[in-house]
Amino acid sequence: MEKRTLEQTKASLTGVGFKHVIPVLSELINAAEEQKLSYREFLNLLVENELTARNEKHRRRNLSGAHFPPNPRTLDEFDTRELESGITSTQLYQLKDLNWIDAHVNILFLGPPGVGKSMLAIGLGLEAVNAGYSVCFERMASLVDIIDTARVSRASNFRLKRIRKADLIIIDEIGFTPIKKDQANSFFNLVSEMYEKTSIIFTTNKEIGQWAEVMGDPVLTTALLDRILHHSKCFSLRGESYRIKHPQEELQKP
Repeated sequence: MEKRTLEQTKASLTGVGFKHVIPVLSELINAAEEQKLSYREFLNLLVENELTARNEKHRRRNLSGAHFPPNPRTLDEFDTRELESGITSTQLYQLKDLNWIDAHVNILFLGPPGVGKSMLAIGLGLEAVNAGYSVCFERMASLVDIIDTARVSRASNFRLKRIRKADLIIIDEIGFTPIKKDQANSFFNLVSEMYEKTSIIFTTNKEIGQWAEVMGDPVLTTALLDRILHHSKCFSLRGESYRIKHPQEELQKP
């Protein structure tokens, strides 16, 4: 058999879709020779490196597409002891297994500003991205604007399509700003479309009974909550604002 050059081998691997392993191919060949790997062992090594590189590229793409706020913090940084009540370390550990995403269960974090609702939501989003799920994060005000402008804005239309395809949607800060009736209808339609197909995490400073004030329509709000709460886990967080308790840490943030 004619001896192939390294460049010819790279070209062949690229041709069959093994393009991610190309940058480290020489190193893998050297390692295989030094360790005297069998053909089967070297093939397994090649495949494992290709899959690892593909998964990492997929993870980075999902992380970018999530649109998390700058410098998102992980769940490991959240200390449940900072709260008076609302969620335990055991409950947080159970949420990290992400089985609720496959079951299309919704998560609601309720409570006053500063108790960690958004941090928990984003932390779970990061866990989901690292596990291979597609995630979209939007604040409520941004989401209704995206829905409003999707027909006339290419960027909004693209974002809305991505949201509709996501495995997990995080809707942050429901209740900070009231929305118009037509926006409430559009939001209801989106949630209805996602019903039992996608998991949604909601963070809100409003109790469930106060959502009608935000939506401006009690009947629509009842129908909306019926879909959200049908398969859901609710956590009502109580405690002093972390930013007030630790002002120096907030000042030191970049």
